[in-house]
Amino acid sequence: MRLFVAIDIPEEVRGRLAGLVEELRRAVRGPAWARVAGMHLTLKFIGEVEEPKAGGILRALDGAGGFAPFEVHYRGTGFFPDGNAPRVFWAGMVAPPELAALASAVEACLEPLGIARERRAFHPHLTLARLKSRNGLVELHEAAARLRETEFGEGLVEHFHLYRSILKPSGAEYTRMASFGLEGKTGGQG
Repeated sequence: MRLFVAIDIPEEVRGRLAGLVEELRRAVRGPAWARVAGMHLTLKFIGEVEEPKAGGILRALDGAGGFAPFEVHYRGTGFFPDGNAPRVFWAGMVAPPELAALASAVEACLEPLGIARERRAFHPHLTLARLKSRNGLVELHEAAARLRETEFGEGLVEHFHLYRSILKPSGAEYTRMASFGLEGKTGGQG
């Protein structure tokens, strides 16, 4: 099964981003636009694991939530790796150090299970589009400049979740397997 750990984004933010993606989809041809309905903030992509290992992952994640709830502000847009040769167009966020600490705690809890730590630095973002060519790049740069400081909303993070991802021709389908409160208590099965 294909697993990842994520934080859900507030419906208000999801609605604003859906409107933005729809507006840009009509104006900018070329990028592969994200489906906002399933959008989440990934803390750790685990990847394919055998089903028996999922129980150990659930137990390990129960120890990662020793943080007080914190506020995240969703704001601005940008490109990965940069604007000159972008592969991803994203919406950003402003969060306290607890967000990166939570991602690090998730990594630390999973490492004893043989799940390697991410080599890249944690850069929280929401993928809006993937770019496979330079088609539409001029228009996308213009939109990004206009949206650089745009506020998409905010939300209190009180839980993180283990999700299962099933890849289908229509796109990935996500199933929440478990939720974990930031005080270290499990929120139950999906």
